[in-house]
Amino acid sequence: YSVDNEEPLSSLEITVPRDLADGFINNKRESYKFKFQKIFDQEAKQDVIFDSIAKPVAECALAGYNGTIFAYGQTGSGKTFTITGGAEHYSDRGIIPRTLSYVFDQLQKDSSKVYTTHVSYLEIYNECGYDLLDPRHEASRMEDLPKVTIMEDSDQNIHLKNLSLQQATNEEEALNLLFLGDTNRMIAETPMNQASSRSHCIFTIHISSKEPGSATIRRSKLHLVDLAGSERVAKTGIGGHLLTEAKYINLSLHYLEQVIIALAEKNRSHIPYRNSMMTSVLRDSLGGNCMTTMIAMLAMDKRNIDESISTCRFAQRVALIKNEAVLNEEIDPRLMIVQLKKEIQDLKDELALVTGKQRTSELSQEELLQLDELIETFLKDNDPDSSLDVDADMRKIKYCFVHMKQIINHPMTSGKKLFSRDTSEEKNEELEKLKGLLQQRDNEINILVTMLKKEKKNARDAISQLHATSAGFTVLEQSPSMSLEESQSPSRCFSPKEEKVFNSSISKLPFLSRATGEKMSLGYQEAFEVFKRDHADSITIEDNKQLLKQR
Repeated sequence: YSVDNEEPLSSLEITVPRDLADGFINNKRESYKFKFQKIFDQEAKQDVIFDSIAKPVAECALAGYNGTIFAYGQTGSGKTFTITGGAEHYSDRGIIPRTLSYVFDQLQKDSSKVYTTHVSYLEIYNECGYDLLDPRHEASRMEDLPKVTIMEDSDQNIHLKNLSLQQATNEEEALNLLFLGDTNRMIAETPMNQASSRSHCIFTIHISSKEPGSATIRRSKLHLVDLAGSERVAKTGIGGHLLTEAKYINLSLHYLEQVIIALAEKNRSHIPYRNSMMTSVLRDSLGGNCMTTMIAMLAMDKRNIDESISTCRFAQRVALIKNEAVLNEEIDPRLMIVQLKKEIQDLKDELALVTGKQRTSELSQEELLQLDELIETFLKDNDPDSSLDVDADMRKIKYCFVHMKQIINHPMTSGKKLFSRDTSEEKNEELEKLKGLLQQRDNEINILVTMLKKEKKNARDAISQLHATSAGFTVLEQSPSMSLEESQSPSRCFSPKEEKVFNSSISKLPFLSRATGEKMSLGYQEAFEVFKRDHADSITIEDNKQLLKQR
């Protein structure tokens, strides 16, 4: 291979010599040429990589734009070393620790804004998400970490459930969180790499900034992604658990390539983000509001030449995607409420200074009475040129309009409310009428009570007279098996002659003859009905008892 860095765009040319085959025609392509913005060889230092790749993206994140840096390549090509770094020397620090150091240095230098920083660390292992910074499971097994699930709102924004956001106030706290997450990462030894990453990891820095006294907040996210390496199972010869991991890794990278291809096509209407968890999480980074940088890692060995060519082709497709990064600003509702309240108070103070009166949100009782009198005078005035003067006060103007509307919609109710004096006189007259009617009803009740007492006395006299009349009658004998209904019926107890005498004696009673005689008044009629209901049955039963005793 050969590298040319003299052009505006660096180019990489890979030459694959044809195999010698006697008697066969070999038309295989020999030369592959790719262009990149910058090409680094294996001797490049970590600080050079950071200054060229990560520093511009970190500056945009501090300004309020979303950013993403992800490393792609086959297993063993140096992705984890570039993103995270090596542990042997301090100079081997990768992009993530150097970015954290740079971000916090800039935050300390800028005193014009208030910054808040949070970090999260997501691992995607076998298409399952895990929170590497969960405080309840420090240095625990992978199965014990809380699983992260994807949720999507109505605006197609991705939310990660059970992914914790840990606040970091300085560089030391952020690095401790990074080291905590790295201890929980899933690594394994493979034929291609002694410490191969078997999962995709996304380290995210959340930055929010606000100027003092302003309600505008800028929020940005910086994703630093370490993808697991693809590998050819036929070449590595792995099996068992490593084979299962390799299948999931290759499948997720295949879905990532599908998304990249779909985004590169201009007329493509559907982008398959939901095929895998990684593409769903990196939805904005791949084709949305984000400034994305890809690092293509190549292992330039003769045995890995095919994988290197595939990685370069993938990088060329990614370069065709154009993202539109916008400034992420939003209004804090709490700060806006405080600001509006302060503005209202300032306006009230200015108004009180101009008018010389301190105004409240509601009118006083005296002001309401004055407005009622003004409205009453205005309505009674027949002069067409008359006006209703309530000063330049919106509260009074609204009050007058409300009352005018009530007069139009409910003239009776509004008239009573406006002309309160006439209403009070009418109420007094109505109250006197009700009092007189109540006294009249009390008198009628007393009369009815007296009538009832008199009727009771007459009833007792009639009962005694009935006993005296029925004492001389002779009653026919009755069998012991006679029913109660028969004992209560006079027509069955007496002979025809005795029944005629009994009925003629009852008809001569004064309290029964009145019912068929003259027409009674309403009070007498009501009292008589009550008497009949209370005493008619008891009289008949007592008479029958006396007749039975005589027999």
